[in-house]
Amino acid sequence: MEISWADFEKTEMRVGTVIEVNDFPEARKPAYQLTIDFGTAIGIRKSSAQITKRYAKVDLLNRQIVAVVNFPKKQIGKFMSECLVLGAVGEEGDVVLLSPDFRVENGLRIA
Repeated sequence: MEISWADFEKTEMRVGTVIEVNDFPEARKPAYQLTIDFGTAIGIRKSSAQITKRYAKVDLLNRQIVAVVNFPKKQIGKFMSECLVLGAVGEEGDVVLLSPDFRVENGLRIA
């Protein structure tokens, strides 16, 4: 399905830094609860991410990622996800996170 440029521009993808990682044992599929800093304009957001196959918690701390920050919040069990972390999804849910090649300012928009 093709979308217009105007539709694409509505999606706010931003760079943020993971500042906290917790196990999420209540999730149906193995996942982490992430706390992400998107800078002063957007602030701190939380997200659930099914990235346990490839990433250890220690490897995620202080890592910059890309996430959509303007989707509605989503309740996942007792946890409220406030953004969608982006990654390339392979076979059997193997996710590789999207991230900038170089360290950049938190909150920068992806275009």
